[in-house]
Amino acid sequence: MAEINRLHFNAEAATYDSKHGKLNERLTKEIQARLDWIGADWASTDTDSGESENESSPAEVPKSAQSRREVRLLDYACGTGMMSKALAPYTTQCVGIDISENMVAAYNAQVENQGLSHDEMYAVVGDLAAAGGPQPADLLADPRFFGFNVATVGGGLHHFADPELAAARLAQRLRPGGVLLVWDFLPHGPIHGHQHGVMHHGLSEERVRAMFEGARVGKGFSLQVLGSGITIGSGNEAMRREVFLARGEKEA
Repeated sequence: MAEINRLHFNAEAATYDSKHGKLNERLTKEIQARLDWIGADWASTDTDSGESENESSPAEVPKSAQSRREVRLLDYACGTGMMSKALAPYTTQCVGIDISENMVAAYNAQVENQGLSHDEMYAVVGDLAAAGGPQPADLLADPRFFGFNVATVGGGLHHFADPELAAARLAQRLRPGGVLLVWDFLPHGPIHGHQHGVMHHGLSEERVRAMFEGARVGKGFSLQVLGSGITIGSGNEAMRREVFLARGEKEA
């Protein structure tokens, strides 16, 4: 299944942002509106800096990052970096990991185009949820891939063969009190022709809660459904989905 996902997202990388631009924009706004609910000790917020939402782009990382408290984000199944870009203004470093080398290349190309340094944002090819252990083992055993304040999975859990294992592996990379944040779909029926490595037709709140608790990131668990739902795709391929955000903290 991991190989199916890799090949699919390799093929999608070049057009992914144009296909999902409205979805990414909506999710970015929903996430940024919930900074207090997410509960991380952010490096800064719009209130801290005195800026309004219209004064800075979600993809921009304030150049004063070096003088702020360190807040590191791990963006797993990062794709082209939607979660990283949504939370970059409030962190000092974003590190993406994805099984698709083309998605990682797109992520890093966008970082370079924004004029950001490698210290501020970068992505590597890897699979934290491999059954035999994270791969590549030598790379992901490096201390720089541990000790994060926040770990995210944006729309990836339903592609994983074992979402519970993925959550546990991410929890290992959080520091005590760190936050796991995910968005995904509530349960829905299968749609023929739209599988693309889909392993789970949505996840229930009960399953997500148990997943967080089993990974020992269930402290303060909360799940919020995003309004009336979100349209994925367009035209004949458009699908309406109920989307949730869930968060929990790593136990000490």
